[in-house]
Amino acid sequence: MKGSMNARSRARALLCVLAAALALTGCVREQEPALRIGTNVWIGSEPLYLARELGTLNPKTVQLVEYPSASEVLRAFRNQAIDGMVISLDELFGLAADGLQPRIILVVDVSHGADAVVGRAGMRTMKDLKGRRVAVESGALGAYVLSRALALNGMQARDVKVVPLESNEQPGAFEKGQVDGAVTFDPYRDQLLRAGAATLFDSTQIPGEIVDLVAVRASVLERQPKAVQALLAGWLKAIDYLQREPKDAARRMGVRQQTTGEQFLKALKGLHIPSREENLKMLGGAKPELAASGRRLMALMLEARLLRAPLEIEGVLAPGPLASLP
Repeated sequence: MKGSMNARSRARALLCVLAAALALTGCVREQEPALRIGTNVWIGSEPLYLARELGTLNPKTVQLVEYPSASEVLRAFRNQAIDGMVISLDELFGLAADGLQPRIILVVDVSHGADAVVGRAGMRTMKDLKGRRVAVESGALGAYVLSRALALNGMQARDVKVVPLESNEQPGAFEKGQVDGAVTFDPYRDQLLRAGAATLFDSTQIPGEIVDLVAVRASVLERQPKAVQALLAGWLKAIDYLQREPKDAARRMGVRQQTTGEQFLKALKGLHIPSREENLKMLGGAKPELAASGRRLMALMLEARLLRAPLEIEGVLAPGPLASLP
């Protein structure tokens, strides 16, 4: 009897240990890893870094990974080095067409003059670049901007000599005379203009076509929902601070961009940053606004052979996390 009691006691103790181990395992599984979001040096990404600096974006929950160019952000996503990124809509189409399943959770900005083509002093129109060397970031937004600038000026791709250069390499190449023009954006556009460049084309001429987004892998929405919501909440708080304290916010963001607060605010005038309500209209509802504008963009990309196949835009929209924020 005594031996039987001891056996039962040992069995109960073993069950308690197993239960505790299972409970502990369950707790560990509930902890989400940090969400890795890739960005390049771009004023539109800066509110994320502002959120981190203000303490509204915990680095243990959302890790911001900065790359020198948009091309490297795309490469990192393809290689699964990051879980999501700030990306333009045309670039996202390329990833989606290749089956990488990006999902748009936020529209961060719509370009209205922030993206441009510049040329040497004395040049006035895109036609002045005919036969000249133009720096373009390969595999990213630059190819699209150049194709639209050429098309709207009655030109073709063969009319210019494309020189593949990352965005951060372009100002130096321009100053050395290695290129005569560049497809650029701030802060590099400002550097080029200070080096004597003239603006020949900008995104005010293609309204609504250049949209920057935060996109994550489809699997992230299921595996890291808390981190996704933390990212969105941090962004919205940073935008709120930017609206309430524009000078201080611009000063903080300008430090990272190596510009003054005044220069940063001036550059921001080339962007429209959608509110949460605008975002929900663009991403969700019966007729998402981004789907309509995205189809026009896709048609232009297919015509210019910048996209190999069409895709269903509604399938890449993910308004759920933003809609369910408290």
